[in-house]
Amino acid sequence: MEGEPPSMNDKREMLCHFLATLAYRVTKALREAPADFPNFRIAPQVRTPHELVCHITNVLGFGRTYFVGGSWPSRVPTKFDSDITAFYEILAELSKKLQKGSPLFGTTEERLLQGPFSDAMTHAGQLAMLRRLAGSPIRPENFIMASIQTDNVGPDQPPAAAPDREWPEGPEAPPGSQSSKA
Repeated sequence: MEGEPPSMNDKREMLCHFLATLAYRVTKALREAPADFPNFRIAPQVRTPHELVCHITNVLGFGRTYFVGGSWPSRVPTKFDSDITAFYEILAELSKKLQKGSPLFGTTEERLLQGPFSDAMTHAGQLAMLRRLAGSPIRPENFIMASIQTDNVGPDQPPAAAPDREWPEGPEAPPGSQSSKA
């Protein structure tokens, strides 16, 4: 009908779910992290968790330019809490643009996924890996069972629905033990 926003297609629904999954995974990687985790640096020239959060925001901001044009000003770390807020804000903005059917300029939904969205998810995995390397690993879970809601791209994410019961390499694991789970 005239005057109504275009309905969201399957591709955009999947991208919205992807962004909600990204919010879930980043939240999981940051939840209950030690106070010094944002500045943990594993080696020279390797991003800290704080720098990664800003980089994820920048990557998603680049994706935003395909909706609004222009460029995205590169975010550099300031205060960790405000940089985390900026990450969730760009997720919310992208999700709304997808839901509203906002047109894309110079790209497709598939290219958003293969480019900035997938890049952001890769960096979410790096945050989780850095937690382990910083001595504060996060419990693995069956992500298929995660309670991810497409309309929740904010920091208020639910706890794991199906955490792994066995966690041999977890904080209480005896030295030298290995996990058979990925």
